[in-house]
Amino acid sequence: MLNSKTLKVNNKNGVVFLTFPKIEAAGGAVHGFSTRIGGVSEGVYSSMSFSQSIGDNPSAVRENFNRFAKSIGADPSGITLSDQTHTANVRVITKEDIGKGLHKTRDYTNIDGLVTNVPGAVLVTQYADCTPLAFYDPVKKVVATSHAGWRGTVAQIAKNTVDTMVKEFGTDPKDILCGIGPNIGACCYEVDDPVINEVNKLKYLNFAACYTKKENGRYMLDLKEVNRQILIHSGINPQNIDVADLCTCCLQGVFHSHRATGGKRGTLALMIGII
Repeated sequence: MLNSKTLKVNNKNGVVFLTFPKIEAAGGAVHGFSTRIGGVSEGVYSSMSFSQSIGDNPSAVRENFNRFAKSIGADPSGITLSDQTHTANVRVITKEDIGKGLHKTRDYTNIDGLVTNVPGAVLVTQYADCTPLAFYDPVKKVVATSHAGWRGTVAQIAKNTVDTMVKEFGTDPKDILCGIGPNIGACCYEVDDPVINEVNKLKYLNFAACYTKKENGRYMLDLKEVNRQILIHSGINPQNIDVADLCTCCLQGVFHSHRATGGKRGTLALMIGII
């Protein structure tokens, strides 16, 4: 059984997913972070997986999207996908964009973050160890989600997402509720000097809380903590952030993990939308 002290574990018709308590309590939005449980994919993709580009059966992927959206209370027709390439690029999703990437052709590329104020748009980002970020402004009714691998993290996609919400919709950062989802934790994420050198360029970070050095000269990096500090630096109240206490690499029976499987895996999804 999956347990978390910081996130809510849900089971709707056999689909097991996680929600962020602060976003859920605010009302007016639907969201969820998937697990491997409740889908129809087979083999290494078993059973809930969302990638259309790593060999899974396309009809299974479409059914998984359908099941997951319905489980969180969203209309599957609103599903709108990112085009993730480990950038810090964020796109505002309009009414005309709804459905792109799944139901109709996606005419944008290199997008790792999505923002919208359009009811019915269901924003989706995908993961297999990288850091999921969810955003909700209940005052202006704006939602966002961003995919933060280490490259996107050090390029501050978290800050870019907040800045987009402020610029495009007049959001006050102090109103934003955030969720940092399950990723590969500091328990498992070993990196080398080139990665840490990029982290160290963010001078405002408390580095001692972000990574520890090992005897072999490498480092154990906590991307959840790095992103949490970036969010706070971007003006978000620390009390408005839920941080997952789960590691995708440790729990590979529950989550898809790239590192744990050497790339033989499916993908997880974070969905969020305005009701």
